[in-house]
Amino acid sequence: MSLASSNAQEGAYEVPAAELLRKIEASTAKVGVIGLGYVGLPLVQLFCRETFPVIGFDIDQEKVDLINAGKSYIGHIPSESIAGLVKDQGFEASADFSRMAEVDVIVICVPTPLTRHREPDMTAIVATAEAIAPRLRKGQLVVLESSTFPGTTDEVVKPILEKSGLVAGTDFFLAYSPEREDPGNKTHTARTTPKVVGADGPEALAAAKAIYDRIIDATVVVSSSRTAEAVKLTENIFRSVNIALVNELKIIFDKMDIDVWEVIDAAASKPFGFMPFYPGPGLGGHCIPIDPFYLTWKAREYDVPTRFIELAGEINTHMPNYVFVKLAEALNDHFERSVKGARILMLGIAYKKDVDDMRESPSLVLIEKLEAAGAKVDFHDPFIPTIPHTREHDHLAGRKSVGLSAEALKDYDAVLIATDHSSVDYKLVSQHARLIIDTRNKAYRGAGAAAIIVKA
Repeated sequence: MSLASSNAQEGAYEVPAAELLRKIEASTAKVGVIGLGYVGLPLVQLFCRETFPVIGFDIDQEKVDLINAGKSYIGHIPSESIAGLVKDQGFEASADFSRMAEVDVIVICVPTPLTRHREPDMTAIVATAEAIAPRLRKGQLVVLESSTFPGTTDEVVKPILEKSGLVAGTDFFLAYSPEREDPGNKTHTARTTPKVVGADGPEALAAAKAIYDRIIDATVVVSSSRTAEAVKLTENIFRSVNIALVNELKIIFDKMDIDVWEVIDAAASKPFGFMPFYPGPGLGGHCIPIDPFYLTWKAREYDVPTRFIELAGEINTHMPNYVFVKLAEALNDHFERSVKGARILMLGIAYKKDVDDMRESPSLVLIEKLEAAGAKVDFHDPFIPTIPHTREHDHLAGRKSVGLSAEALKDYDAVLIATDHSSVDYKLVSQHARLIIDTRNKAYRGAGAAAIIVKA
């Protein structure tokens, strides 16, 4: 006997919950995904593959038009995949939020950046909840997936939705399930990565678990939305702190003329008690540079210090400054010239290897610092032909990636390896560049290497 029919027969759930569960089991529940970016679009794919009818919502009409034309704007999602969803699965995108009344399940995947003062910017979540409220109807499930501070679902989203006159847990159902997208990860996909689910009451939890059970291999149920929100922050704070540790070790060991990458690789040979993390030019992406500050902000409400988390953020935020100083010192030491007037080629401006995502990329900070000091900076990135518009560095938008050749490399005073894309020919770079500032341990040191290599 199915979960829905069993629970309905036993009177475990009220009519709206039982009806929603029946629709989910029959794949007739219509799903609305709000926010068609790096999180929302992969979710759309999963729902469509399980034959759920899906509408994707986004305020960006250009994205909506591209999707409905069967085109993708995300590198690791091919256009053929989107075209197939539109043609074969009936998927459509829309900027008409009045259509949310059509759907049974609403999944919110909108951005949650920080303000300039490193405080949570809840604009998108609040605006989305306010757009849903007047269209909310009985029996709908609303799930928030955006990374945020513990209490957002209950304290921010729920009161806005209840302005509709409907009551959470009775008329509609509210849950939180943190996104765990990792663009470019070929080992752990959106489907195979377990999904954490917390909710506002048992009916909401049953509905949220039922819908995710259909598209994810394993769901992990926790006691509340607040707990699920804390899970997401804990995952990324763990990474932030450990990356900060190896970034600090890099600076220390550099002073001692010790290669931190050699140290980490040797330490990783221990089969227990050690997990390798690697240093870099700073932190990027939509989670690790941002999520820890959501918790530090919320912790102030409870008068609890977050010294460890804030110190990690301080170290990671400082890393572009460290790289800049290493580059300036190398130019002076080896060529007796300053950054001013130097021609610099930056390899990689995506926030991590083999993706076209540049949110919070430290490469953008490095370009600004170098140019403020008088350098002329070009970049090469096989995944980003043109710098898109960004919140904090919009004046860089429109710049184009330059080609990579032996002749071109000789024209630069220094090459800065900022992102270690797999497709870059590092042997070619090492053979023809004059000076390499290597933040990723990728420079080639074998036969034919002519460049001076400085690890930073």
